[in-house]
Amino acid sequence: MNAEQEIQQKTRRGFLALGAGMAAAVGGFAWLYPAADAEDIPGPLRSVLNFNERVVRSALYDNSHLVKTFSPGEVGKLRANGKAGLEPPLDMAQWGLDLVKAGDTKPSARLTMAEIQGLPRTEEIIEFKCIEGWSAVTQFAGVRLADFTARFAAGSEKAPYVRMETPDREYYVGLDTPSAMHPQTLLALKYGDETLADPFGYPVRLRMATKLGYKNPKWITAIEVTNTYKPGYWEAKGFGFFAGI
Repeated sequence: MNAEQEIQQKTRRGFLALGAGMAAAVGGFAWLYPAADAEDIPGPLRSVLNFNERVVRSALYDNSHLVKTFSPGEVGKLRANGKAGLEPPLDMAQWGLDLVKAGDTKPSARLTMAEIQGLPRTEEIIEFKCIEGWSAVTQFAGVRLADFTARFAAGSEKAPYVRMETPDREYYVGLDTPSAMHPQTLLALKYGDETLADPFGYPVRLRMATKLGYKNPKWITAIEVTNTYKPGYWEAKGFGFFAGI
């Protein structure tokens, strides 16, 4: 083999090696990352996150454990943190809280504010923790979600998930049922003694003592009890589903 033939052979080997390397890289990328329209974190990383959440739910989470409560003098200032999910603005003349029971595809009822207010009132002063790193002691009042479902959707505790949506249906939150039925999970109607201000979720928002802030949706218009896992707005962008604190 002369020098020219040897160079040609090495060149072919180089191209073959380069092609194999590129194929491996593409395959690895496809394995690690979902399709562009999946709007999720890499598949294997999502699997690890889901595994960690299952461990927390099965081995650590217990509804008999309550978070710390505070005195009225410790209440701080709550941030509004955006208005995602409220376009166009809410029309209270048309507002009602749609309730979809497990196994149904359409609302079984549209509840009025008077019906919700007819449930036992609960107030709690607990710490609100945001994934951005800030926290504030808050004073919300309303009705326990467990009381709400017991009254209007009996048997909801048997379904694994609860989903909530805002008026434009563009903002949505998925919850595991044990956390949703925690005794410190409220459908909040007031902040302190005042009706909720618009930036804080008027007329109804969720207040979960056991979850980070992004699992506390504002301007709730629909609640669905479901047997199907449905990730929320932020989970579709890579955040964890359980989001416990």
